[in-house]
Amino acid sequence: MSTVFLLQNQRKQLLGKSGDWLDGRTPATVYRSAHKDEALNQQFEAGSKDYNLRITMMVCELNTKKQPIIDADNLPEAICQAALQIDENEGKL
Repeated sequence: MSTVFLLQNQRKQLLGKSGDWLDGRTPATVYRSAHKDEALNQQFEAGSKDYNLRITMMVCELNTKKQPIIDADNLPEAICQAALQIDENEGKL
């Protein structure tokens, strides 16, 4: 499996391809880079637009569809609760 670099702010939102901050529910819209130096440059650019942001770089594996596999611990709290509820209801009709 390949790995990619994602950018996350202090609210656990992920940087989108269009430069806005997303909750990570749709991995296809999340900014990702296969190269650490490109992700570092993007981290610097996003941080210079808003000096209050605390941006960290995450490393994620890719699934078979070349989408990042984002751990539930790295998603905002509201999304984690919704994902848990979906998992609980999946087996029920």
